[in-house]
Amino acid sequence: MKKSILLAAGLLFSVSTQAQIFDIIKSTVKNKTGVDLDAPVKAKGTTTTTPPTQTSTNTSSNSSSSPVNLGNLTSPQISSGLKEALTLGVTDGVKKLALTDGFFKNEAVKILMPEKLRKIDTTLRSLGMGSLADEGVKLLNRAAEDAVTESAPIFTNAITSMTITDAKNILLGTDNAATNYLQGKTQSQLFTAFQPKVKASLGKVGADTVWKNLISKYNTFTGQAVTTDLNEYVTTETINGVFKMVAQKESGIRNTPAMRTTSILQKVFGAQDNK
Repeated sequence: MKKSILLAAGLLFSVSTQAQIFDIIKSTVKNKTGVDLDAPVKAKGTTTTTPPTQTSTNTSSNSSSSPVNLGNLTSPQISSGLKEALTLGVTDGVKKLALTDGFFKNEAVKILMPEKLRKIDTTLRSLGMGSLADEGVKLLNRAAEDAVTESAPIFTNAITSMTITDAKNILLGTDNAATNYLQGKTQSQLFTAFQPKVKASLGKVGADTVWKNLISKYNTFTGQAVTTDLNEYVTTETINGVFKMVAQKESGIRNTPAMRTTSILQKVFGAQDNK
């Protein structure tokens, strides 16, 4: 009987101890892993819902929308630098083109025989009248050289009206971004202003008379009736020549430090070098 009581007490003790040990294990597992060993086991095929993970809202400086670093440049400095670069380009370009042979001996802007009339050039040369054809081309360029100074006030107005936003976009643009801006702002105004000046210049240098004679001779020899609007042609070519010269100056200032002849040009375009 005593043995039975002792055996029963031993069994009860071992079961109690085992329960305590198991409780300790469950508590430890839950604290370490979050797994509750007392939770009911889900049937196969069911899903559990887990809380969404928190996403970072950190916006790094590598974001594509982050601004381009231009050092310590202020918006007024950028605007002043671009306006000065354009003013230099226009002033320098117009000054060179307005000289005698400014168009005629500059292959980049020289006004050639209008495409529509190039067959006249070939025909006259075949008839020994090459000097007349040469004189006609030369006088077209003389008219452009005489008329080009009319562009200055129109360019000045477009440059002074440049906004801060325009200036920043131009600075960070292509090598001829400023020239493209200027062309977009002034093209139609230049054409309207140039036409009467070019017409007067064609008469002033005698180009209208020479070309009437040149075309008349061609029509006589060929039996054709060729005509062309020299005023419109020379006006367009004069404007194109100005923009070519401005583009050359702009590219030089952007890419050649030695051409940045003022402190503001050095500061603004020096910052652009490092962008």
